[in-house]
Amino acid sequence: MGLTHQSTGLGAMKEMFQVQLNSSNDLVIALAGNPNTGKSTVFNTLTGLNQHTGNWPGKTVTNAQGKYTHKGNNYILVDLPGTYSLLANSIDEEVARDFICFGRPDATVVVTDATSLERNLNMVFQVMEITDNVVVCVNLLDEARRKNIHIDLEKLSKLLGVPVIGTNARVGVGLNELQDAVYSVASGEVKTNSIEIRYDEVVEDLLRMLEPNIRESIKDKIKSRWVALRLIEGDITILDTLKNYLGTDIREDNTVSAALTRVAQYLDKRQIGKDELRDRMVTRIIKFSEEIREKTVIFENQQYNQLDRKIDNILTSRFTGIPIMITLLGLVFWITIQGANYPSQALAMGLFWIEERLTDFFVWAGWPDWLYGALVLGMYRTLAWVVAVMLPPMAIFFPLFTILEDLGYLPRVAFNLDNFFKKACACGKQALTMCMGFGCNAAGVIACRIIDSPRERLIATITNNFVPCNGRFPTLIALAMIFIAGTAGKYQTLIAALAIVAIIVLGIVITLIVSRVLSQTILKGLPSSFTLELPPYRKPQVGRIILHSIYDRTLFVLARAAMVAAPAGLIIWILANFHIGGISLIQYGANILDPLAYYLGLDGFILMAFILGFPANEIVIPILIMTYLATGHMIELDNLEALRELFVSNGWTWLTAVCTMLFCLNHFPCGTTMLTIYKETQSKKWPLIAFFVPTITGMILCFVVAQTVRFLGLV
Repeated sequence: MGLTHQSTGLGAMKEMFQVQLNSSNDLVIALAGNPNTGKSTVFNTLTGLNQHTGNWPGKTVTNAQGKYTHKGNNYILVDLPGTYSLLANSIDEEVARDFICFGRPDATVVVTDATSLERNLNMVFQVMEITDNVVVCVNLLDEARRKNIHIDLEKLSKLLGVPVIGTNARVGVGLNELQDAVYSVASGEVKTNSIEIRYDEVVEDLLRMLEPNIRESIKDKIKSRWVALRLIEGDITILDTLKNYLGTDIREDNTVSAALTRVAQYLDKRQIGKDELRDRMVTRIIKFSEEIREKTVIFENQQYNQLDRKIDNILTSRFTGIPIMITLLGLVFWITIQGANYPSQALAMGLFWIEERLTDFFVWAGWPDWLYGALVLGMYRTLAWVVAVMLPPMAIFFPLFTILEDLGYLPRVAFNLDNFFKKACACGKQALTMCMGFGCNAAGVIACRIIDSPRERLIATITNNFVPCNGRFPTLIALAMIFIAGTAGKYQTLIAALAIVAIIVLGIVITLIVSRVLSQTILKGLPSSFTLELPPYRKPQVGRIILHSIYDRTLFVLARAAMVAAPAGLIIWILANFHIGGISLIQYGANILDPLAYYLGLDGFILMAFILGFPANEIVIPILIMTYLATGHMIELDNLEALRELFVSNGWTWLTAVCTMLFCLNHFPCGTTMLTIYKETQSKKWPLIAFFVPTITGMILCFVVAQTVRFLGLV
């Protein structure tokens, strides 16, 4: 996945921040915490629009940086990946750990959930083992009060030895106090005295053997106790980064090497393995968290989460979980399809009005027809259609999907599907990336970053195209309305909707089957375990969701699609207007593909349309119309009845429509998704595999269906 040890640690941190640090006196603040603590809300509220995102150098993990000003001081706020620990079991944990340790931020803010403080304190203690410059932000106080949970913040601060600030970041409560605390710690105005966890006798004995030698070797560059703990537990992921940071390998120090030998002998004598040793450390941290919670948190209502559990008994039930999930996703799709019609038409009218003005300009300028055809009928018209078809559905789907995420429902989806993906030797988180693919497969591929295992991340990336994106829905809906539900009368919409649901379910089934095949062949391995938190249900922030889902997801994906669609339009126009022996290059290619297409239940023009539609799935039907009518440029018919007559006159049957829908579901990813796969994997191999796996699957499926139907004489 393009991950190297050279891409981690101080080198990566310097690469990330050298411009800011060298050009100003900005204070760098790390923002850490568990998922679902409101960490991103704190980040967004403090930084506003002064932020940007990207990848950590050499990593597929997203970073977000933002700036804010407080009391005349400038701050760079770095939103670290949300993790449950810093023990480097995943890329996210490694990135967060390395930045806190080797990026040397002036202060680290650990955001915790006031309703689950005990669990969140585990992260707080791990951060305090790395650095003393810590501020604890106890967020979601409003939810804690609603559940009658009271936290003595002053006592908690005294016990931890660092500032503790209570906040409700959604409405900005406590953020000024948080900024004051960050300044006092980052500037050195306040000296923290963070509590030190005392482990059991075995671990403390090992620390006494090793830590003095490490302290002598590394001086005051890093906390020697933390380094000793990592060496004792055998964390090899830290060694190369530590070597780059220190400029030397501490294991080559004779005294450290001798101490490590004594540590190994001590563990062998007591027959304590690395796993048991780590369990001892983790157990102590958990127990310590319990002790702190008992002293600082009061639960007036011991049944505070009873309502959430009752809801979960329904939403995650073996019997009702899956049907409710399908119903909710179906509702999202229905709202997306219905809601996108009118804005899509309005957008198309506006864009094609611009085309008319461009036409007037070309006529006025007296420029040649071929230039007008290439630039306007080719590039602009293709781009206009992609924007008109993609933008409205994505602008509706992504906010709706994000609302489900903000409500806390998406982890329940992963929970419901986890067992199915585990049987396929894949990761349950793949359910979430698959759902993102319904909006856009490129966005689904990006979402695969949440999967820790590189093997399972690749499986999710390769199979994401088996669920239809919004670019394929227009084709599927049109064919379902015309050929599947064409004679259903007043039930036409219902029958068509059921057909689309059946296609979606088929895509999910194929995803599981292919994931299983990949895990038994080129990506062998066992499914990894992962921590799946079922967060409390929360009232979504609709305004923030709309803003960020459109800005971060919709426009991001649309920009990539536009980059591919414009040059593709030029190529399509050239193929449609250049002739060999009296026929266009498109028709010539269709004639070559026709024998193969027949066995797949298609025709050569359909296959040619899919090939030319590689830049964007939205243009498959317009290309098909153009080739059937031989217009030389893409057009769109006024209604579905006109489209049905055109297809039937060119030999279409219900079998042609079914096979076209199956191939639409199972064929190569669009150009935007292919580009995204390449950027995410940093390899040419995996985009090629992602190209051929769904294409071969679709060809086999279409061949079996077509030949079976013909053998039975059903057409």
